[in-house]
Amino acid sequence: MTTPSASRRPRRALLRATLVPAGLAASLVLVPLPVASAATAAGPTEPGSLRIHDIQGGTRISPQAGKTVTGVPGIVTGVRTYGSKGFWIQDPNPDADPATSEGVFVFTGGAPTVKVGDSVLVSGKVTEYYPNFGGGSQSLTEISSPAVTVLSSGNPLPASVVVDTRNIPGTYTPQTPAGATTIEGLALNPEKYTLDFYESLEGMLVEVKDVRVIQATDKYNELWVAADKQDQKSKRGGVLYESYAEPNVGRLMVQQLAPVAQQPFPVANVGDVLTGTTSGPLDYNQFGGYTLVAGTLGALQDNHLQREVTAPATDRELTIATYNVENLAPGNPDGKFAELAQAVVTNLRSPDVLALEEIQDNNGAKNDGTVDASQTVAKFIAAIKAAGGPAYEWRSIDPENGKDGGEPGGNIRQVFLFNPQRVSFTDVPGGNATTAVDVAGTGAATALTASPGRIAPADEAWANSRKPLVGQFSFRGKKVFVIANHFNSKGGDQGIDSRFQEPTRSSEVQRIKQATVEQAFVAKLLAADKEAKVVSLGDFNDYQFSPALATLTKDGVLRDLVNELPEKEQYSYVYQGNSQVLDHILVSPEVGYAKYDVVHINSEFAQQASDHDPQVVRIKP
Repeated sequence: MTTPSASRRPRRALLRATLVPAGLAASLVLVPLPVASAATAAGPTEPGSLRIHDIQGGTRISPQAGKTVTGVPGIVTGVRTYGSKGFWIQDPNPDADPATSEGVFVFTGGAPTVKVGDSVLVSGKVTEYYPNFGGGSQSLTEISSPAVTVLSSGNPLPASVVVDTRNIPGTYTPQTPAGATTIEGLALNPEKYTLDFYESLEGMLVEVKDVRVIQATDKYNELWVAADKQDQKSKRGGVLYESYAEPNVGRLMVQQLAPVAQQPFPVANVGDVLTGTTSGPLDYNQFGGYTLVAGTLGALQDNHLQREVTAPATDRELTIATYNVENLAPGNPDGKFAELAQAVVTNLRSPDVLALEEIQDNNGAKNDGTVDASQTVAKFIAAIKAAGGPAYEWRSIDPENGKDGGEPGGNIRQVFLFNPQRVSFTDVPGGNATTAVDVAGTGAATALTASPGRIAPADEAWANSRKPLVGQFSFRGKKVFVIANHFNSKGGDQGIDSRFQEPTRSSEVQRIKQATVEQAFVAKLLAADKEAKVVSLGDFNDYQFSPALATLTKDGVLRDLVNELPEKEQYSYVYQGNSQVLDHILVSPEVGYAKYDVVHINSEFAQQASDHDPQVVRIKP
């Protein structure tokens, strides 16, 4: 995995972070979750003085946070009986202020007893729930521990707000003002900022019409759609993440109110369309930010997206590929091995050299000190051969136990597969988990002191992260140095929808250090032989416009081939609806001829063998 991780279900842990004013200050407290519905408590009999828009207020934090409110009137617009149980209410009589939402979530903790269309009075405590407080998430205004009175049933629902290109602002977020730590205290400006616009609709009924799917259905029955048709479209129907300043304003996650057992969720790929109207309350969660929880789902229109097959190579072209196989272990289903292997043979056309990332040890996530991965690799090689591919040979270096990050006990590492009928590996003894590879000789005699070897494994840059694996290959008598990479993940970074603007990308610091170390190694190799052919590839966990990639390509020692693709094809991964670049192939200056391809077979599909798309380059050493 390469993106920030968290426990996905249930959405709420046993303790909830809530913001409660204490005088003029605000303090973070932990409130135990209710374990049963509070809707059976004696409910209010008369409307109180406050309406929902008074509770929501004109900023991200309720002016009533921490206070008990009584007799708040509203129409029930949605009921959720799984996960975070509760219901939404909305005032059918809005005020004139576009910044104040007319909807709010009532958190019951147990199965709600109300129905959509009920007119209710709600009393309870106003809280600000942070789905991921430490990760910088915004908050969700709620009424918790409620007492509810149903006044009548079968009432018409308030009209949904249509969310589309006409009203989504083009600027994503305001910046944190000087002297403040977050944007929470800023008055909402829903006509200027996207995040303010969505916040002003929090808890209200919204709808989208005829929207394109920009991230495929995942195993949690969620997908993403493009509500704004002006976001930069990829070649195959997604939206491109092109810079930190352009996170694409129209991205919305879509879930559904009905449990999947009652109503199947559409299985959609990127480029498919939810036709007609998709509508429901606008929620906020730690995995997708603002989320349309659909009571009505549009019909799925299949765009018949096809998995790509790379162009064939000529006999004189050396093909080198990279593929993150997502925690591959012998205990994985045979079907995963078969699917990955078929992609190598069919979609990548059996590359001469294949750098794999996330190969786990022989017992996978079992944490017993095992570091050997020979069974994992052997099973994968056998699957490739069974799919009609070559009898690959392989080289790798076992990591120290628990020192390379990834899933605990898994000991992920990079592995070289190579086709001995097409290319040979130059074995130089001495490489192990802790010995640094170096450069020996000059000119045509330039070589590695260990092949395979690891680049500066003791350097702090690689703490709890995978060390680059470098190998020396020979193709038609020409020497080629290949570096397989898996830089540290983005875990711990604040989201682009964070209450901190700009969000802090804390993981970036280590990747810059890693890029600095590798850039120096490549520079030393080129200083020994300015004509050296170097290919550095793998999962760098960062974007083509990031400081880490700028560091890696400093002084022109490497060039990032993704920048040479047409703009609409520059992506290898999809996260929160953004089609983005995390995997790269870079080459040294003397690798002039380089035909590069990101082979889109996973990231845009609901059915995935891995969450990454593989890449391949054809060169003529």
